[in-house]
Amino acid sequence: EAGVKSAKRHLKLVAGDTPMTYEEISTLFAKIEAVLNSRPLCPLSNDPNESDFLSPGHFLIGGPLLSNPEPTLLDTRTNLLSRWQLIKRLSEEVWQRWRLEYLSTLQARSKWTKSVVNAKEGDLVLLKMKDVPPLQWPMGRIVDTSPGKDGSVRVVSIKTPTSVYSRTVANVVPLLPLQSQPYDN
Repeated sequence: EAGVKSAKRHLKLVAGDTPMTYEEISTLFAKIEAVLNSRPLCPLSNDPNESDFLSPGHFLIGGPLLSNPEPTLLDTRTNLLSRWQLIKRLSEEVWQRWRLEYLSTLQARSKWTKSVVNAKEGDLVLLKMKDVPPLQWPMGRIVDTSPGKDGSVRVVSIKTPTSVYSRTVANVVPLLPLQSQPYDN
């Protein structure tokens, strides 16, 4: 499966040839599994006041996967870390790498010769931000769009639970909208 392949690839990139015990590697795999299962798939509703999303975690435990933010260990030298801190740091590195990769796959761009769907008010979007804690996905709803001279939307205003941001379209990633019409057979 693609999730297993992604987990193995990121584990190899981050851990390399670091020797680990069975307990350490099983802990690291559990943390990687939580990261992969926290990813947003689509909005839970079309309500512009809600920013909840459906994730694989909803299918596993019936709700979103949550974690308390902890201080980062990415800036700490590896030789100063205990074994538990090393596992935590490795999981943070997997989170940082995988999150950027996932956001890039959601934000597929086409050549200028093809027309693209413009962002519109009410769309649920993920915000591209640096240093986001594991399992946290900053998101909001588009409340205003600013098109360029060619009619393509260049800048959007995004309402989050805490404030309103103005971002370029390159710094937001739209989630797939909910299907409003039933599927035809």
